[in-house]
Amino acid sequence: MLSLRKFQLEDRQERLIRLKQKTIASLPEIKNTIELLAVAIIISLLFDWLHVPVSWLLGPMLVGIAYAIGQENIQPLPSSLAIAGQAIIALATAARFSWETLILATTYAIPLILCIFITGSLSLFNGYLLSRWAGIERMTGFLGCIPGAGPSIVALSEEIGADALAVALLQYLRILLVTSIAPTLASLFVSVDSTSQTITTIPTESYLPIPMFLNLAALATCGSLGIWGGYRLNLPASIFLGPFLAGLITFWLLPGQLQVPQWVFTGGLLLVGLSIGLKFKWQTVRQLLKAVAIDVVLALGLILMCLVVGYGFHLLTHVDPMTAILGTTPGGISAMIASAMELGGDSGLVMAMQISRMMLILSICPFLAALLTKNNTSEVDRGEGEGR
Repeated sequence: MLSLRKFQLEDRQERLIRLKQKTIASLPEIKNTIELLAVAIIISLLFDWLHVPVSWLLGPMLVGIAYAIGQENIQPLPSSLAIAGQAIIALATAARFSWETLILATTYAIPLILCIFITGSLSLFNGYLLSRWAGIERMTGFLGCIPGAGPSIVALSEEIGADALAVALLQYLRILLVTSIAPTLASLFVSVDSTSQTITTIPTESYLPIPMFLNLAALATCGSLGIWGGYRLNLPASIFLGPFLAGLITFWLLPGQLQVPQWVFTGGLLLVGLSIGLKFKWQTVRQLLKAVAIDVVLALGLILMCLVVGYGFHLLTHVDPMTAILGTTPGGISAMIASAMELGGDSGLVMAMQISRMMLILSICPFLAALLTKNNTSEVDRGEGEGR
């Protein structure tokens, strides 16, 4: 009996010693991570003060790039933090959807699905041309040209295996072009009679908010279960899609009660942006210089085509042209809603159209990406077989 206790005591002491040694060995990495996070927060605050779009994603990404350039041995962000960032963005994306928004979208279900199919197909074709002409990997071109849900697509690209830095650059280049050009073109070519507009409102119900501690605990549980369920169900992009689906179910079952606080969402953007920037490689820069020039031309063409699709939606549904055009633009949801309010369109319907497309894209995108990856693998195997 004494020998057993002695053995247990020695075993416990050994484990404590190993834990202490492991902690001491990880101190430099912890210190490095804290410093990176601190600098990323400072730069993000500066960008936010300067009104830089998506400052809490772009700022940390630039910090990560600068660190990657200045260090020979790059230490990636701890995987737990990168996973947490993706899960937070997934939950925040799910929180944007509501039954009321989708019910409003179903009023124009068939024309809306047709518009989503056309704009999605045009975007996929843009991705294909970009990968062929710019020489970038096909998955990167595909995700870089997907319309809407910029932060979500960037977070998704990390797990699918695309070049997240290139995806982020291509996504926000398109969003910048859309938000600066689409409202201007719409106001130039469409005459909106504001007196004849019927402004659609999305009905909302008021609920008593739950305490912040319980809210955060519920979000953490939802995200953890989503990641676990995504792995168990073998979902493509499980770290993103799992929490997204779990969050969607939770927010719909508890409407108006749970919420993702803004500071939590900005924290998720910070973690994702920093993890992307730390993967910077000079080879990517050389490829992106050509890709950016080509993407500008392709994005401009996509914007014009989406204007045509929006006008077609107007002809089919008799929704006013301004609302139809702003609702079918390839991205820039917040800017399009604000433009609709300013130019006299139906902001509620614009939001319903844009968010419905975003939800459909985020639900299908991982499966399309998995199919594309499988096809790429089959082509490589076939080429190797012919080589033999």
